[in-house]
Amino acid sequence: MDVSARDLLAVDFCGLPFATPLVLLSGCVGFGEEYTRVAGFANTEAGAVCLKGTTLAPRLGNPAHRIAETPDGMLNAIGLQNPGARCVVDQILPQLDFTETHFIANVSGSTVEEYEQVTRIFDASPIDAIEINISCPNVREGGVQFGNDPDMSARVVEACRRVTRKPLITKLSPNQTDIAGNARRCIDAGTDALAVINTVMGMAIDAESRRPVIGNDQGGLSGPAIKPIALLKVHQVYQVAGPRGIPIIGQGGVLSATDAVEFMLAGATAVGVGTVLFYDPLACGRINAGIVDYLRRHGHRSVAEITGKLELYAPAG
Repeated sequence: MDVSARDLLAVDFCGLPFATPLVLLSGCVGFGEEYTRVAGFANTEAGAVCLKGTTLAPRLGNPAHRIAETPDGMLNAIGLQNPGARCVVDQILPQLDFTETHFIANVSGSTVEEYEQVTRIFDASPIDAIEINISCPNVREGGVQFGNDPDMSARVVEACRRVTRKPLITKLSPNQTDIAGNARRCIDAGTDALAVINTVMGMAIDAESRRPVIGNDQGGLSGPAIKPIALLKVHQVYQVAGPRGIPIIGQGGVLSATDAVEFMLAGATAVGVGTVLFYDPLACGRINAGIVDYLRRHGHRSVAEITGKLELYAPAG
């Protein structure tokens, strides 16, 4: 019996029924309403929307320039510009239609205490889940220093876990020595899921002025250039998370259905879509259709059937 496209794409993520495995990534769709109002967007195209990174107090972000195009990618250092957690909960969330998709808050901070405070504010809101951004490479305090230190990562997760029962997703940094070890610490500390990976630290230089292009000097590289790195990190984290039933949002350079399938084979339950939306806002429909085609050609009845099904070559000798 033929399986409908809807059933093929449906995903259970931490108890949340995603219509599709696609998640619109934080920082790429503002606070959600900007993207879901794009002409041609259908509310069945994204399983979830991850809101812009939010801190306790409002932030103006980094000085210009904040974005630079690079070969096969984009460098950004927005600096977590946002109106503050209380404003997001009181003024922005009421404008969102929670019947069209799931919305995930993205929590950032400069101290463990700030992460805890922001998480507490979102816990008392209709938000569906909370992503802990412990790995932002484009702010000068907090951010990446938490994500690259397993002890600090665990402390942040523990603090957030204490103040919410909503699903917690910890966003891991690729800019560390042992991402699987860090993932294990975060799981032990109480995270329900993992997002793998955040952007890769990078720099762009203007040879004529002999100065960095980005006003923050460095920023986070996203787009197709980082996809091979992201696939490896998802595969490594899945070795730790998979046996414990911890789902992964695999992300980094997804442009097509083939990219999405590769992330699921590597171990992702859901797949993040980000940079592609800047030049193809309706990419999700195309990617979903391609996933359905792949599943039907290979005789699968759901995307869950291909998660972690990467077949490695046997060791030589």
